[in-house]
Amino acid sequence: MSGRFTAVRAAVGYVLAAITVAPLLWLLVTVLKPKGEIFEAALPTSLTLDNLRYVLTEVPIGTYMLNSALVSVTVTVVALVLHSMAAYALARLRFPGRRIVFSAIVSTLLVSLPVILVPLFLVARQLGLLDTYAGLILPAIFHAFGIFLLRQYYLSVPRELEEAADLDGCGYFRRWWQVILPLSRPVLASLAVLFFLANWNAFLWPLTATRDPGLRMVQVGIAALQGQYGSAWNYVLAATVIAAVPTVIAFVIGQRRLVEAIKTSGLK
Repeated sequence: MSGRFTAVRAAVGYVLAAITVAPLLWLLVTVLKPKGEIFEAALPTSLTLDNLRYVLTEVPIGTYMLNSALVSVTVTVVALVLHSMAAYALARLRFPGRRIVFSAIVSTLLVSLPVILVPLFLVARQLGLLDTYAGLILPAIFHAFGIFLLRQYYLSVPRELEEAADLDGCGYFRRWWQVILPLSRPVLASLAVLFFLANWNAFLWPLTATRDPGLRMVQVGIAALQGQYGSAWNYVLAATVIAAVPTVIAFVIGQRRLVEAIKTSGLK
């Protein structure tokens, strides 16, 4: 009976994996098709790299990806540092209104970007942040989910570790830097992957905050490509595949670091 159940579970797993992988395989095969065979369901009669070659040479996809990488990495690094400090303060410091502040931060999870898009645009215009890297980076740094997750993680860290650091003369900053951060590598690695992917795939705010083609992020660049080459789906799909490569690399690297952190950061 157990063997039959295992076989059924394996079959269901294979079916779900096939459903997940099939669109990706279709995308890769379609990108390698000649232009005249893009919408044909059959396998291509020949494979070509012309679509990828055109996007890499005739479309400024490199500029789009560089802008996305700059914004994504900067937001990820700054957000992890600031979110970690804020979460540690909310988890360990005792000050009036601490619960109110935390509740106000968590409540922002209920507000989506389209709701605050217009006031955010007006504030950015008043501060002169439109069509600048600062305008792309600063509004994306704060995210309540990161603070919430880190605070909950810090509440599970034994206070004895911080008390031992306190006996050695460490203040709050040194406790956070020398004790808390090394123990936070698993959750920081997870948030780093999530923040990077979220900012790499950002579309609405970069579309609103920039008009300069030289500041376009990759998703906005692909959208512009659809408008410019509305009937040339081979180029649009090729740009999509190229833009997806860094996200796959970031996920693989982040997954490895997460596993290593979990192995080496156990509490004894």
